[in-house]
Amino acid sequence: MSMLQHESLFSMVPSSFEGIPVYEQPRPRFIFKMPRVVPDQKGKFESDELFRRLSRDSEVRYTGHRERPQEERMKRFINACQEGHTEIAFTATGTNLQLIFDSQNLPYATQSQCEFQKEQNKVNIKSSFIMNGVCVRWRGWIDLDRLDGVGCLEFDEEAALNEDRLLRQQMERYSQRLRDFEDSKVPRRPDNLEELRMANNLAAAHGHHSHLAPVAATSRCHGPQRTDRRMT
Repeated sequence: MSMLQHESLFSMVPSSFEGIPVYEQPRPRFIFKMPRVVPDQKGKFESDELFRRLSRDSEVRYTGHRERPQEERMKRFINACQEGHTEIAFTATGTNLQLIFDSQNLPYATQSQCEFQKEQNKVNIKSSFIMNGVCVRWRGWIDLDRLDGVGCLEFDEEAALNEDRLLRQQMERYSQRLRDFEDSKVPRRPDNLEELRMANNLAAAHGHHSHLAPVAATSRCHGPQRTDRRMT
């Protein structure tokens, strides 16, 4: 291959990739996040059949590490409680709950959520969470030997008020972004609309006269005047 061919091939290679178009997937205009809670939390807690059953004191059991020996399960249960979490289930309904009662990870925890000193050989637990769109609090105790106990769900008024406030803010932001999105699709009305109307009227009038002018000229034009010649 000659030197000229080398130079022509080299000139075809781009010196940088800045000018190469890169396809980017179009991003959505806005994203609506699913609300954490329902609009009427207290109404749902009082009317929902599951909540009504779980709001009564019922038997609960520790469900972690069922395949391990009882002594090992007891130790694991105590260690998990000290770390701030455990797993329980309502015996009557079979409803399983993952309880977290570490005050550092719970924004609504204002007091100790796990107490070993309140009753002998028992641990008292409180855990706040959102279940089916409703802020609730599990309250109960579990025997450290049998790994069962009694507990129920309560409506968490403080957490519900805070989540309602966040829900209203979220809906307001969504409504505002939806209005902005709709406005962006509507053509903007020009500020000099009156001037544009006058210009259109003048243009229409000019076009009308220019159309009549050739007609009038044609009506007056009959060609050169003929003269009679007498024969001599």
